[in-house]
Amino acid sequence: MFTEELKAFRRLGFRHVLLQVLNFASVIASGLMIWKGLGLLTNTESPIVVVLSGSMEPAFYRGDLLFLTNPPLERYHTGDITVYKIPGADIPIVHRVMETHDVSSPIKISGLDLKVPGEQLILTKGDNNHIDDIELYQGLDWLERKHIVGKVRGFLPYVGYVTIAMNDFPQLKYALLGVLGLLALIQRE
Repeated sequence: MFTEELKAFRRLGFRHVLLQVLNFASVIASGLMIWKGLGLLTNTESPIVVVLSGSMEPAFYRGDLLFLTNPPLERYHTGDITVYKIPGADIPIVHRVMETHDVSSPIKISGLDLKVPGEQLILTKGDNNHIDDIELYQGLDWLERKHIVGKVRGFLPYVGYVTIAMNDFPQLKYALLGVLGLLALIQRE
């Protein structure tokens, strides 16, 4: 089945195959470093996400690629589009902020009663949904800052559809890897 490819590998020799493996590992490591660097710059675990459902139409459609940031001192406001993740849920959700509430903590300094801004509570809803997301919160009444992955800052329409297609059709992923491998062999000859 792969006799021609095996013959090509034997002709290349051990050192050349090892060099190819190291080059491939270098590309993978570089990609991971860029991803982690983007995460540090944007203060979010996922600086780029793909819209997986139609709950935010017409603002975003399935397959749109979203760019996120999560500045630590910035408050969220009604109308902001956020990506949040509930503990125990695997997939982050992209929805719009409908309400925010600031919970302040009273403190006494020199006999004065002061209120210090504290936690911000957030309620979200998909633009294409009829009700808010409280049922998605799995027992929580509000989202807290720790649940927010980031705020949407920009997007590229439909660019993420490749990711959706590869998840929906795993065979496509393997076919794509096979085609890339064949192209690499053809390029060497």
